[in-house]
Amino acid sequence: MNQNVNVSLKLFIEYLQIEKNYSQYTLEHYQHDIKEFLMFMSEQAIPDLKTVEYPDVRVFLTMLFEKKLARKSVARKISSLRSFFRFLLREEFVAENPFALVSIPKAEKKLPEFFYEEELQQLFEACDESTPLGQRNKALLELLYATGMRVSECSQIRIKDLDMYLSTVLVHGKGSKERYIPFGSFAQDALETYITNGRKELLSKGSSTENLFLNARGGPLTARGIREILNKLIEKSTLTGKIHPHMMRHTFATHLMANGADMRTVQELLGHAFLSSTQVYTHVTNEYLKKTYMAHHPRA
Repeated sequence: MNQNVNVSLKLFIEYLQIEKNYSQYTLEHYQHDIKEFLMFMSEQAIPDLKTVEYPDVRVFLTMLFEKKLARKSVARKISSLRSFFRFLLREEFVAENPFALVSIPKAEKKLPEFFYEEELQQLFEACDESTPLGQRNKALLELLYATGMRVSECSQIRIKDLDMYLSTVLVHGKGSKERYIPFGSFAQDALETYITNGRKELLSKGSSTENLFLNARGGPLTARGIREILNKLIEKSTLTGKIHPHMMRHTFATHLMANGADMRTVQELLGHAFLSSTQVYTHVTNEYLKKTYMAHHPRA
């Protein structure tokens, strides 16, 4: 990459970070997508961002589809690059946005994956509560299921965000939005055991931190670390496959709605800006109820 391209990318990432307040996870995706396009420019001998034209974009998209990427991945890349060139146009680094006319492919309609109650029980049983890490894993699993918070939100929870008397946690969501979520007695018991015992032992291995969940070295547990823990718990249980980052969140919402919670309440708890984002769980709940009926009705 030449110096001008480096500067443009740096300014764009700073814009997303400061003005848009995007998470580090989202910023990494933007950088990855843009750098992939810059590599394509180099291979195609396109000298500068100013010289990128619509036909070049079509060639890039053809290359993506030849890689047999999922529609969702292609849509994300188009969105990232469209935003990047929109920023460059605003800053007058380019004269036009070659991605402006590109249509984003429709994502496949796929219902969120979730755990049935008996599957979830196997995950809880995979936690060895005799060890500090096992206590942490149990508390982590219970809190994710009790609150439906995102993995990225869970990694940011601090000790002071917990109110053990009211059984609530303050969650710092997307776009600096905060919400309080209640949790039940199972999560409370697991958290108290972890904070009183396991966390203290883990903290002794590292430096002082306010983060609730710690890694094996006593430092703050990252979102990536949480995903790895969940996958290891899957491996320890009798379940197969890998856990999706949002699977506990989907399970939380599905179980709530299957047991009669109204959609507005679930929307608030999940921190969804739009009710349409929550409506997908009505379809999931129908599948959940159908499977439960078929499994338990004497004449199913």
